[in-house]
Amino acid sequence: MTDSLTGRSKLQNERASINQQIIRQMRMRAGAENLLRATSNNKVCEMVGLELSYINSNLQLLMEQLEGLNSSVDVYQNMQETSSIPLIPLGLKETKEMDFSVSFKDFILEHYSEDGSSFEEEIADLMDLRQACRTPSRNDAGIETLAKYFSHMPLLESRFFSATRPMGIFFTWYDSFTGVPVCQQNLSLEKASILFNIGALYTQIGTRSNRQTANGLQDAIAAFQKAAGVLHHLKETFTHTPSYDMSPSMLSMLIKLMLAQAQECLFEKIALSGIRNEFFSLLKMAQEAAKVGDTYDQVHQSMIQTPIKDNVPFFWSTMAQVKTNHYRSLAHYFLATALLDHQLRPSDDEDQQEKALSQAYDAMPDGRSALDILRKREERRHVGKAHLRRAVMGHEEGLRIHGLCRHLRKLDVLQDILQASHKRSLAKFNDNDREDEFTDYLEAPDIISKTEHKAEMESPMSTKVKVTDFFRRLGPLSVFSAKLRWTAPRTVRLRLEDRDLGFTLRGDPVPVQVTSLDPLCPAAVDGLKDGDYIVAVGDTDCKWMVVSEVMRLLKDVDEDGIDIRVVSLMDSGLPMPTKSATYCGGIPKTYSMICLAFDDDKSPKGRKVTKKGSFLSWGVKNHLKSSSTLSLPTNTVLRSQMAPYSPYSAVLWRSMGSGLK
Repeated sequence: MTDSLTGRSKLQNERASINQQIIRQMRMRAGAENLLRATSNNKVCEMVGLELSYINSNLQLLMEQLEGLNSSVDVYQNMQETSSIPLIPLGLKETKEMDFSVSFKDFILEHYSEDGSSFEEEIADLMDLRQACRTPSRNDAGIETLAKYFSHMPLLESRFFSATRPMGIFFTWYDSFTGVPVCQQNLSLEKASILFNIGALYTQIGTRSNRQTANGLQDAIAAFQKAAGVLHHLKETFTHTPSYDMSPSMLSMLIKLMLAQAQECLFEKIALSGIRNEFFSLLKMAQEAAKVGDTYDQVHQSMIQTPIKDNVPFFWSTMAQVKTNHYRSLAHYFLATALLDHQLRPSDDEDQQEKALSQAYDAMPDGRSALDILRKREERRHVGKAHLRRAVMGHEEGLRIHGLCRHLRKLDVLQDILQASHKRSLAKFNDNDREDEFTDYLEAPDIISKTEHKAEMESPMSTKVKVTDFFRRLGPLSVFSAKLRWTAPRTVRLRLEDRDLGFTLRGDPVPVQVTSLDPLCPAAVDGLKDGDYIVAVGDTDCKWMVVSEVMRLLKDVDEDGIDIRVVSLMDSGLPMPTKSATYCGGIPKTYSMICLAFDDDKSPKGRKVTKKGSFLSWGVKNHLKSSSTLSLPTNTVLRSQMAPYSPYSAVLWRSMGSGLK
């Protein structure tokens, strides 16, 4: 096991431990608050108030520790990289281990009238799959594991989760940012949380990619765009999730963050082979860098809005602010270099250069015309110096902000890159400065951001994978589902009377249904009803058989007849379950009180399953591409669900005389 894999696993284990401590403190706080409401004894109130103060202090410390873990981005980066600015991944949401066996077996017996113990293997496979989702590998196989479980959940919901009958299964997930537990009995929280983890895993794949190679950068771009697509799908599909990390405002911010990181990787891909020290190339890179800076500025603005700013790690908002300053400063440096290093020559296309320069600004510097700047050497130098001045000031501001965050200060590679960028801009400014120039009040305008390759959300097909229903043996899902109630299977004896069974069959697709039943035929007298579904003929299960296959089983009926097993549809009229209480604790009242009723240390353990270890592929040598003339500063330099069943097509038959012997 590599060091990076150990670090990532250790980080997830620490998150799980802190989540458990947070829920214990919240239980204690809930009990203390209840005691305060129930007592009027001043001495007791004083003691409980002191205890509450202690508990709230512990909660604050725990949440600060969780924020620290969310700021530990270094363990997610590619270990071969020493020259790229770190990216921000999302940590996986934590959940409790689940045991479906008792509830599912009881439901199968009660609702489907089948022996639940005969489905132990299917239930075990389901539990193994969910357990594997708690520790997915950081690659496409991990995405497939999560997507497979996600694709199974609609099938499970149809099979076992009815609006009128609670299953007694509580799904508990922890908020990724606050550690606050959220508990629900339905599958909505489970589905939303798995979808969030698919997006989070894509971000971890993106940060793991080797951004010193073109293929690695392309992998990172695709991963962040897919992460944005998954989170957007989550935002649009699950609009009332009780967990704050999946609230619309938080998801909107996360989508912007992922697209900003994809845009950053697109910029790095353009600069990977080197930036040509040529007028048009430098103007293009200036606008590309400005685009990255603007996208990070939008991310930072959304991070500092209430209530997001109260839950997003300070590390994140500081990183977004640092990158805003860094890339805008790079833009000014590139434009300054284009003006200072290149003079207009007779062989140059003057009109094309004038158009390119004018399109880089909303307003020209100090009322100057683009043509004057290009033609006059001193004008080029003054404007170029103004851009260098803004580049130096921007890099200095980035370094100042960087120093405010203790977690950022731990990232040596980031500090090295910021210092190298500042030193390069300052050196170029000094090279073009003159001793006889005491004042220069020219202010360089903002550079218009523009890109030829805009990062876009990508809807990954990996969230939709083809799966086989674990509980297919229960019968076609269109008929044998939790929302439909059935009688227990009844045995009916079929006998021929004048070579006529007394009813017709239909069932394409499956299962076969009795229709046009003669109420005076022997089968009706024996208990057969119009609309019954045939689930077995003799000892043969026929829930998945079409009419022609059932007819073949019935064609040898003799005078003694044959037994069939049928089920009848019942009316569904059970009362709705009462809503559970909610717990506030200083946050919106969407967190179920049920999650505080269970003690993790005392809860029964589920079936023992084998965890699938994460897979990380390290050992790829770092290839640093040399640039032709200019380069970016580095620290080294300075899926488908089961198809829905179509309505039955009528396949009727009345007399079996010609087909029976």
